[in-house]
Amino acid sequence: MLDLQQLFSEPRHLIVICGGAVSGSEAAALCAQRGIVAVVLEQNVRPYGKIEDGLPRWHEKLRQQEYTRIDDNLARSGVFYVPRATLGRDYHLSELRGQPGVAAVLLANGAWRDRPLQLPGVDTLLGKGFVYQNPFVYWFNHYEESSYDGPQFAVEPGAIVVGGGLASVDVGKIINLELYKRALAERGVIVSMVELEHIGIPKTLAAHGLTLEQLGVEGATIYYRRRVQDMPIAFPKDGSVEQLQKTERVREKMVQILAQKYLLRVKDCHIPVATLSDGERLCGLRFRKSQPENGKLKEVAGSDYDVPARLVVSSIGSVPEPLPGIPGRGELYDYADEATGALRGLNGVFGLGNVLTGKGNIHDSRDNARDISQRVIASYLGLTDEREPDPFAAERAQRRAELEPLIARATLSPKATPDELRAFFSRVFARWRELDYSGDYRAWIERHRPA
Repeated sequence: MLDLQQLFSEPRHLIVICGGAVSGSEAAALCAQRGIVAVVLEQNVRPYGKIEDGLPRWHEKLRQQEYTRIDDNLARSGVFYVPRATLGRDYHLSELRGQPGVAAVLLANGAWRDRPLQLPGVDTLLGKGFVYQNPFVYWFNHYEESSYDGPQFAVEPGAIVVGGGLASVDVGKIINLELYKRALAERGVIVSMVELEHIGIPKTLAAHGLTLEQLGVEGATIYYRRRVQDMPIAFPKDGSVEQLQKTERVREKMVQILAQKYLLRVKDCHIPVATLSDGERLCGLRFRKSQPENGKLKEVAGSDYDVPARLVVSSIGSVPEPLPGIPGRGELYDYADEATGALRGLNGVFGLGNVLTGKGNIHDSRDNARDISQRVIASYLGLTDEREPDPFAAERAQRRAELEPLIARATLSPKATPDELRAFFSRVFARWRELDYSGDYRAWIERHRPA
């Protein structure tokens, strides 16, 4: 890494990046290539974000690929990683903007807050049969770790998943895989989650001489407000009628595969309108049927009916956490220019990745990543061919291309003087001492490698 004495030897451009995962690490690497000092403030011990906590643990190959790329980016000379440094708690945007020598602040802090399910009283049932997607997937990824001390969730038969995108597919698969893994264990058959996801439920049962009827598991159902053909699990490469029709067929096929391989049901054209409870906990949801009409969604009067369930997971999207000093517009931050990620009224502050798009997963961090989503879907459904090219290559290249103008713009600001750099890094070094971190990223991440 850049020698610390050398760091203070001459004026240098300084950029602060909040968040060290996919987009943040890409920005840091690009800064370092330009000779810019990049300080990465990461809220967690590890920088992997939703790669670790939002991508279900059966995606071993994809996860390791992304871990390696993030590590390579953050270990570059000129990149200074600061773990356990949370924007809004340990650092404040007003302080960073007012710090002499800071040329720009890049917000890559992701979308960690679940979009609220708009049903009266639903949040009073949190932890009582109702849960949001982000904590549920986090629990799934970590609950087997001896150090895990977060919330616990009971996976119940006949669960409801409200949503329809890739994250909803993950949630539905988690529920069904957990249910069948548990049912198999009760019969003395021990299988790993990764094995069960890779082979699929019916083939796993057949390999052990068991049938679906013998296990009698009632799996999860995804309830989606629009048609199956509209589910955001595949995207057309362009807006042509031919591409749209092709994509609709792909979506239908994907839903068929989900049913065949993971026994995951999808009920389309269903809108949740009310919760059902016994006064203590959630007992299900009331749905109203819908139908498309002239491009809009029309609710069908008199079609309401109740679906009992002891577990409902809302998976309708993720949005950025509101933070002091960052202007908001609805559930997202307020951008003066969404093409560049420039925050309204905050000169030198830019958003990138999920915090800009409001998406909650790496695959949708940029709209222009749609052309690779077919391969991404394949990986979600366990159909990845080992011979396929890296499914994130195009997205990664596009993200770096989009960061170029942001970095170039920041270099127009005056360089930080050696004294300004020392003043800024005095706080960085203090945090390092608190955490017994030497500044050697490779050594740090080796000590804190995910289980």
